Amino acid sequence: MKNTALTQTHIALGAKMVPFAGYNMPVSYEGVNIEHETVRKGVGVFDVSHMGEFLIEGPNALKLIQKVSSNDASKLALGKAQYSCLPNETGGIVDDLIVYRVKDKTYLLVVNASNIDKDWQHIANYNKEIGAEMRNISDGFSLLAIQGPKAVEAMQSLTSVDLSAIKFYHFEVADFAGIEHVIISATGYTGSGGIEIYCKNSEVQQVWDKVFEAGKEFGIKPIGLAARDTLRLEMGYCLYGNDIDDSTSPIEAGLGWITKFTKDFVNSDALAKEKEAGPQRKLIAFELDERGIPRNGYDIVDDAGEKIGIVTSGTMSPSLNKGIGLGYVPTDISTVGNSINIQIRKKAVPATIVKLPFYTTK
Repeated sequence: MKNTALTQTHIALGAKMVPFAGYNMPVSYEGVNIEHETVRKGVGVFDVSHMGEFLIEGPNALKLIQKVSSNDASKLALGKAQYSCLPNETGGIVDDLIVYRVKDKTYLLVVNASNIDKDWQHIANYNKEIGAEMRNISDGFSLLAIQGPKAVEAMQSLTSVDLSAIKFYHFEVADFAGIEHVIISATGYTGSGGIEIYCKNSEVQQVWDKVFEAGKEFGIKPIGLAARDTLRLEMGYCLYGNDIDDSTSPIEAGLGWITKFTKDFVNSDALAKEKEAGPQRKLIAFELDERGIPRNGYDIVDDAGEKIGIVTSGTMSPSLNKGIGLGYVPTDISTVGNSINIQIRKKAVPATIVKLPFYTTK
């Protein structure tokens, strides 16, 4: 297993460590509910340095990104980022990612840790004809997500940039915690606001220490991957490997909004036809009507007990204190308000299809 530059720090803090995407990662410190509430109400820090980073540079950089990604990167101004995905040749998704326009002809792609090698190979295959400059910088960089409604206020003393002025899906390259030229972005996956810091591995311990020093009066805490999962699920954000994968199309996954047919990209013709005809199935959100915890892989059944779909993500929502989840069902069943059942062990627990997000800030 790989370690992040902060692995020993997590162990010293008493984190429960687990293998995740080939890395030794902290899954929790005090417990998922405490950590979840910390991010929803205060400020918490995630070490997500296992994520992958690719630099795409040169005069053909945009051409390559436009070919391999679903969103329209030509709309990116300097200092702006966008959520996107890498469609495959058979209608599925290689990965979801964030694209940052760092310089005029330089883009940073941030990909999922479990897909770094697969994504690199996929993009490199299309680059053979395009000839952009590609650099995989994943092993040299760390990423901290400082999340929560108090995060911006708590971190303001560490930088000369006005953090409150960085809008969602924007970023600055600036000084932070005594380090120059770090990326400070507002692209978090929790729904509670905050910032993310990209820096070199050699700098991240200094950043971590100063972040916790600055956040002490705000009750700052380290947060593990378990709470990251419950937080993103309450927002209805997809998790690669659960809700989207090589066999799910962006259209059926509800990602049509990042799939722009004003340009030509991998498998765009087939995806355009799928959008026009309507997908056979759709990713839906549901809440249980009774007590229970839905889990990935549980069957979705009709009133007669016949399987009609499958749960892709599920948990007991710490914020709502009820079972919530995502899953695929036939399109004709996918209307908000419809009743379905989740097969939890031997019981079919009734549930209602709802509109996302599950959780909204007051």
